[in-house]
Amino acid sequence: MAHGVLRYARRPTMDIPALPAWAWIPITLAAALAQTVRNAAQRSLVGQAGTLAATLARFLYGLPFALAFVAVAQQLSGRPVPSFHTGYFGWVAMGAVAQLLATACLLKAMQQRNFIVGVAFSKTEVLQVALFSTLFLHEVPTWLAALAMLLATLGVVLLSLPARAAASGAGGSQAVLYGVASGACFALSAVGFRGAALSMTDVAPWLLGGWGVLWAQLLQSLLLGSWLAARDPAALATTARVWRVSILAGAMGALASTGWFTAMAIQPAADVRTLGLVEVFFSLLVSRRIFREKLRAGERWGLALVLLGLVGICLQL
Repeated sequence: MAHGVLRYARRPTMDIPALPAWAWIPITLAAALAQTVRNAAQRSLVGQAGTLAATLARFLYGLPFALAFVAVAQQLSGRPVPSFHTGYFGWVAMGAVAQLLATACLLKAMQQRNFIVGVAFSKTEVLQVALFSTLFLHEVPTWLAALAMLLATLGVVLLSLPARAAASGAGGSQAVLYGVASGACFALSAVGFRGAALSMTDVAPWLLGGWGVLWAQLLQSLLLGSWLAARDPAALATTARVWRVSILAGAMGALASTGWFTAMAIQPAADVRTLGLVEVFFSLLVSRRIFREKLRAGERWGLALVLLGLVGICLQL
């Protein structure tokens, strides 16, 4: 699927409005913030329509926003629609399908008695992104980036393992299996979207971000929508009834995905996904604001490790 050897390097300068090399940092931060809002909206939908229907709302109701972004961005670029090739669509399809499989594996992990263990192991996504990027894209992280990824991953695992849940071993093996599988699929998804961007070297990152989201969410809406229409049509009707929340989830999902895609068109996926762990901080801020929860000692150590990882991934510029 790759066109030639893909190196761990920034995209070449283009003759259309280009983004600076450091632009992936604020773009990733904005994407993580939008994803935090999307997650909050999806949690509301899960209770009313179920997890899969809430996931579909993220894709289906995000399509109009993705289409609007592409239309505006394409007009501003002053260039014709990119000539997409089969290799590009192959990478996008890989990313889109892997993202759906990751969601399915995460749901299976959550169904286990020791589900929190599965969730924690799904956080190995960042390390698996680095592995798959090396294998499929030949993008080898620097030692500083690798250390930052390791620290951030350990920090997130600490945050994902409350003391009361970590003590129990019941159902742990299956939870671990599904958790790791979920992380692997999320990692393959990121690599797929990064590979799609690298296969279109003559298109600006912000255009690639918009088009990537549009194609991916169209495919995901068709696949997941068809599944739900056959298995649980009532869930589809529920998302329509609560259209305000569905639209919010879709809009924020499209915004977040456009940010991720654009950032990964500039910087390797492993770097982007590592910095994307800043979402942990945003989620904790929301949690403390709403629930007034206090952090345990272990959670403080986890936050400190995540922060060190985020600083390290930015210092390599």
